[in-house]
Amino acid sequence: SQDAADYIVQTVTAAVAARGRCMLALSGGSTPRRTHELLAQPPRRDAVPWTALHVFWGDERCVPSEHADSNYRMAVETMLAHVPIPREQIYRVPTEEGPAPIVAALYERVLRTAFALEVDEVPQFDLILLGMGPDGHTASLFPGTPALEETQRLVVPSQIDYLPHERVTFTFPVLNAARAVAFLVAGADKAPKVRAALQGDPSVPAGRVRPAGALHWFLDRAAARLL
Repeated sequence: SQDAADYIVQTVTAAVAARGRCMLALSGGSTPRRTHELLAQPPRRDAVPWTALHVFWGDERCVPSEHADSNYRMAVETMLAHVPIPREQIYRVPTEEGPAPIVAALYERVLRTAFALEVDEVPQFDLILLGMGPDGHTASLFPGTPALEETQRLVVPSQIDYLPHERVTFTFPVLNAARAVAFLVAGADKAPKVRAALQGDPSVPAGRVRPAGALHWFLDRAAARLL
């Protein structure tokens, strides 16, 4: 978490120095909690140019923003409520607007507006943070689902039978256009898929993340035990 937090500070600072702003996409799940907390505390808090940071989410569960399973709520509680980022630069997924296909279409519109995209353009995030599940999914791109093959849309609905909520997720065109992607993965149950992803196994969604820019994996010892 400390290494990841330091990398985020460096990447955000460099993006703002180069382009005047940083477009950052957060991940969900429990792994990034400690990284968020570290970013919201000195000395890292004082090193981040928060007023030039624009925050998005790579995926979200279709639950109210105050729900315990909301990625947005987790980020607010652990980081965003404690730093001086302008509220209009926090681009929450509008989960209250309807079922997942509608939410996905609306969030794609948010991306296109924020990045001033033409019809066929894909946003280039300065940094996308990702996690990985024990099944190798990343964002909400699950093995064997249609979302894996999407090449046109930026955000799509995603549903898997063994999880309780509908979701929306960035697609591979968005992930792979990024200037930098950083995975944060912890836990021994992730180790087999970490190895498979790093070996380029196409059946593991995380292994299909091959961004135009830098790719970093931040692993704890348990997740890295098979490397």
